[in-house]
Amino acid sequence: MQEIVKRSLGKTDIEVTPIGLGAMEFAGGMGFFKFMLGPVEPETQDEVVKVALDSGMNLIDTAEIYGFGYSERAVARGLQNAGIPPGDVVITTKWFPLLKRAKSLRKSSAKSTERLAPYPIDLYLVHMPRSVSSINSQMNEMADLVETGKIRAVGVSNFSKDQMVKAHEALADRGIPLAANQVQFSLVKRGIEFNGILETAKELEVTIMAYTPLGQGVLTGKLHSNPELLDVMPRMRRNRLRGNLKKTRTLVDSLEAIAVEHEATVAQITLSWTTTFHGDTVIAIPGASKTYQAEQNAGAMQISLSSEQKEVISAVSLEIR
Repeated sequence: MQEIVKRSLGKTDIEVTPIGLGAMEFAGGMGFFKFMLGPVEPETQDEVVKVALDSGMNLIDTAEIYGFGYSERAVARGLQNAGIPPGDVVITTKWFPLLKRAKSLRKSSAKSTERLAPYPIDLYLVHMPRSVSSINSQMNEMADLVETGKIRAVGVSNFSKDQMVKAHEALADRGIPLAANQVQFSLVKRGIEFNGILETAKELEVTIMAYTPLGQGVLTGKLHSNPELLDVMPRMRRNRLRGNLKKTRTLVDSLEAIAVEHEATVAQITLSWTTTFHGDTVIAIPGASKTYQAEQNAGAMQISLSSEQKEVISAVSLEIR
C-alpha cells in the first residue's frame, strides 16, 4: 500500500487523510435515525473502526445528535478496543444548536468530551445554522473552548457562503482560523459548486468535509445491480433512493467503465473523484456499517484518476442535475 498523503484541515496544524470514517451509522438505530439507518451491532462497530484505521484512515467524524451520544461512545469504545492511543486519530464531533444559545456549547462540549474519553475533540463543529444566538456569539464561545484547551479547532456544518464568511470573520478577530465547513457534496449533490460555498472555502482556505459522498449508496452501483436491496432498508431512505436509480443509470455506467480500468469499485472511483476534482479542498467522510465498506472506502485513496477521467465523470454527472 502506497503512503497516503495527508492534508491540513483548513489553516490548522491538524493533518487528516482525504477520506475518513463517518460514524452516523453508529447512531444505534435510535431516535430520528431509525427511519434512515438500521442498527449496527457493537462488535461490528468495533471492527469497522479497526479496519478503517488499519486501512489508512486517521479521521473519524461523529456528533452528539447521532443516537443521542451513542455514536460518540461507540467511537471511543472502538478505538480503545483497537488499542489506538489518544492523539493517533483525529476526532471531529458536532454541537446540535437547534433552539439552543451559544453558551450551551460549554456544557455540550464537556458532555461530548466525557463520551469520547480518553480521546480529545480535535475539531468541534456547529452542526447547522439553527442556534437562537448569533454566529458571532457561537464563534466566540468556540474560541473560548480553543483557548482553554477543550478543543483544537473550530468548524461549521451546513453553513451557507455568507454564514461561513461570518464565522470566519468572527474567529479571525480572535486569531483562530475556521477549519472546515461540513456539507453535502457528491456526484449527485453538487450545489456547493454553484452557490458560492466551494469558491469561498477555497478563498478562505477552509476545508470542505463532504458528507454522504456516495449518495446514500446510489453511487456504489450496488443498488442498480440489485434494486431488491432497497426492500430491506428503512422506509425514509428507501423512498429517497428509489427515485434516484433511474436518473443515475448513465452516471453509474460511466463510473463502472472507469472502475474496470483501475480494477476498482464504483464506490472507490466516486470517492477518488470527490476528493481530488477540486484539489485538496474537499475531503470525504463516508459511513460504513460493514468492514468491507470501510476497507473499500479507504482503498479509494490509492486510486489516481487521470484529468480526462475526472472531466468525463464530471460532465456526465452534470447532465443529471
